[in-house]
Amino acid sequence: MVRNLHGILVYPLFVVLLFVLGCRQTVRLAGSVVHQNPLRRVGPSGNWTFNGLDARIPPTFRPGSYASATAGVTFLDPSDLGPHRYRFGASERSGIVYTCRAGHIDIAHVRKGIDWTGHLAAVVLDHMEAGRTTFQFKQIEPCRYRVELTYPDEWNDLDGRRRERIAREIACDLGAYLAWTGLTWHEILTWFGYRPRPWQSEFPSAFSWEDSYSNLLGAHVAVAALRDESRPFEEGATDSLDRWLVELGAQPGETAGEITAMMRGQWFSTQGLFTVIHERNFDIGLSGGYVRPRLVPDVAVCGSPAPWPLAVPRLDSLARHGFSMRLEIVPRVWEQRRILAAVSSESGEATRTLDPAIHFAMIMDHIEQDAVARGILCPDRRVSAQ
Repeated sequence: MVRNLHGILVYPLFVVLLFVLGCRQTVRLAGSVVHQNPLRRVGPSGNWTFNGLDARIPPTFRPGSYASATAGVTFLDPSDLGPHRYRFGASERSGIVYTCRAGHIDIAHVRKGIDWTGHLAAVVLDHMEAGRTTFQFKQIEPCRYRVELTYPDEWNDLDGRRRERIAREIACDLGAYLAWTGLTWHEILTWFGYRPRPWQSEFPSAFSWEDSYSNLLGAHVAVAALRDESRPFEEGATDSLDRWLVELGAQPGETAGEITAMMRGQWFSTQGLFTVIHERNFDIGLSGGYVRPRLVPDVAVCGSPAPWPLAVPRLDSLARHGFSMRLEIVPRVWEQRRILAAVSSESGEATRTLDPAIHFAMIMDHIEQDAVARGILCPDRRVSAQ
């Protein structure tokens, strides 16, 4: 199994091998490509841009790994991650870092969250400069996201510099919200059996204990980089990620491997050549607005650390400046019947589209009930019970 991906020759070969073999023991594709369709622009972008980002250039997928002490998993030293590169770079490294206050961090998922947040912030800013009230984006899944943005009545009366300043603030917050929503939706889809490759389900890793927290950490890293207009996005993201890992108490790679091995048979196990994930984290911030991490218990080098919950993206800046936003997901996948049926059973109403602000809570309640029935989750560990 491939441990590290370096260089422009190794990376394409790895993707081809994944497609041909469908192997998903420890290395998996950390998400999807976000791009503008059908509203992708042709020609130069507008004048409002974030330093180092172009709304016309989408992110790419990133290889991720399980946070398990099994063959092929790389545990990284936090000081040896390399500079972040939008759309992947040979100088950056991805793998697992263990932190005392946030548990396992999948750096590929963090980088995915960084890039998606940056990209969607640039997309929002681009549309706001043009005064558009609606736009769409989609992931690699056929699902489509529709955004309706309502501007305040006095928007066009403001001078250009003030409009741009407000638009940048809103784009940062809305970019993080849209990215986090899309990353969470991907986990929901895989729980319901979505198959990016028809012969192989991603259900075994849906809501793996480190995934959501890592995705959300990427959004926080990206927002800090977006707000630092003094340097390119990639540089800001690199420094922001380094600071976060220090604050979270990141441990050396060798130590991380030893800590992870303590959870063999509890959080993960192996069956032949395959890794089996037992521990899941269904917390997406619906209870209190924070995602709580999973910490390995009784880690001597960490002492008794206080967990570091991460705040989910909020849209306070929109309300503060007189804006409102509505996001709608059009599923367009084979699994949509099961998902929409779960929503209908909770709400008593039939629907063909989903409003994350309303329907995600219903879907997550259904998923937790399903996890209990499958023996994956103890009833007293449901997020709603905490």
